[in-house]
Amino acid sequence: MTDRQAELVIGVDAGGTKTVALLEELSVTTPILRRGQGQSGPGNLRSVGLNAATREISAAIHAAFTDANIHVAAVEGLCLSVAGAGRIQEQQQLQAWAETQNFARRVIVTTDAEPILAAASPAGVGIALISGTGSLAWGRNSAGQVQRVGGWGYLFGDEGSGYAIAIAALRAVALAADGRAPPTTLHDAFLTRLTVATPSELIDRIYGTALSRDQIAACAELVFEAAKHDPVARQILQAAADDLATMVTTLARRLNFAAGKFPLAIAGGVLIHQPSFRADLTARIGLPPNSVVPVPCPAVGAVMIARRLVQS
Repeated sequence: MTDRQAELVIGVDAGGTKTVALLEELSVTTPILRRGQGQSGPGNLRSVGLNAATREISAAIHAAFTDANIHVAAVEGLCLSVAGAGRIQEQQQLQAWAETQNFARRVIVTTDAEPILAAASPAGVGIALISGTGSLAWGRNSAGQVQRVGGWGYLFGDEGSGYAIAIAALRAVALAADGRAPPTTLHDAFLTRLTVATPSELIDRIYGTALSRDQIAACAELVFEAAKHDPVARQILQAAADDLATMVTTLARRLNFAAGKFPLAIAGGVLIHQPSFRADLTARIGLPPNSVVPVPCPAVGAVMIARRLVQS
């Protein structure tokens, strides 16, 4: 196979659970062609730090080259979409690192939300909503104004995320164990998942074994399963849907979108893998979108941004 890196771009999506890199071929006469895909561990800059995030990004990029059977060399364009890189200082750090690695001749660093909107809206106008390990709403209007709502992190934000849902369920288990709230089937589900015999053992399991945020967030699936028959679980999910809907409604108003006049691009495990929850959330949005577009692989949007960078 002939290496023609000048005709390639890379799109990277580094999130709280995994990092995905896509290596794609560009041609004037043909659509984007996938050449390779790589995956590595969590790349959220805020959660794991710069060194760990860049290590995972590098690993995913190298894996994509390996998958394509191409030697690693500078391609034409690279878009790094990185969770936790919402501030200019963080983006500059990643930009400087990427340029020293010589992955591409041109590099752009974005938040993890921008490629989601790019994948759903060629014009890059609308709102992107993420609910996975964390949560965030990000949007751009036709005047080029950019706004965000949420994304404050797990200690005092991330409403409606998998992590927030799991923590709400753990609180419900604790309240029920104390007799301060009604019994819930979440009790047995969480004890089984976390391999403990009694609710009091959850203290050591959660605090003592240093479970990662994405491991805790993964427990949200227990809440979705329990909600089929458990009113406590249903209330938790309804509150999460309200939180996410409020984020979208607030952002739509700040960007001066009219009802039915903007697309909503959604991503993250909670929204992609839970269609009933997604429908409930959509119904609660005060300024409804004209379409809801699931984006299961945000790295596709990162490739589109890298392509625009090259062609600009």
